[in-house]
Amino acid sequence: MKWTESYKQILRETAKTLKGSSRRRFMAQIVMEVGYGGQSKAEKELGWNRGTVRKGMSEVESGISQIDNFHARGRKKVEWHLPNLLSDIQKIVDCNSQTDPSFKTKRLYTRLSAKQVKKELISQFDYNEQELPSYETIRQKLNQLGYYPQRVAKTQPQKKLPKQMTSLNNCLNSIN
Repeated sequence: MKWTESYKQILRETAKTLKGSSRRRFMAQIVMEVGYGGQSKAEKELGWNRGTVRKGMSEVESGISQIDNFHARGRKKVEWHLPNLLSDIQKIVDCNSQTDPSFKTKRLYTRLSAKQVKKELISQFDYNEQELPSYETIRQKLNQLGYYPQRVAKTQPQKKLPKQMTSLNNCLNSIN
């Protein structure tokens, strides 16, 4: 069976529009229609991966779709490796934090930097230097918990009081 360029283009575009198991099933059905040597022909002519085609063929034969486990890929969060880390950070930072003195926001400001928090984790909770994350990660976790490592500014008094209106002064003088 000879494939024309327009037919190959249609097959490629159709495979690109489909996702997951439906894409694999489509690819497997095309390869099965070709027969013997279909996998290698699809690989050469269409650029399809043989592993994907084989997975699709097993799905077609068994009738059961395999679920892709994309969320399990990648690097795990630090909480996965050290489950008590966030609560330990919170214990350290709670006693050294205060709210915004003007009460305009609900942020908690702390005098501790990420470097100081890491030192405290090592001294108070017996963590190793190697198992703890970097300073940047600790800083991000502090922000995630709602702590903002900044020096707490005192509320500034108002420098100038607003001037009284002249009409008000005239009214007050006329009453007296």
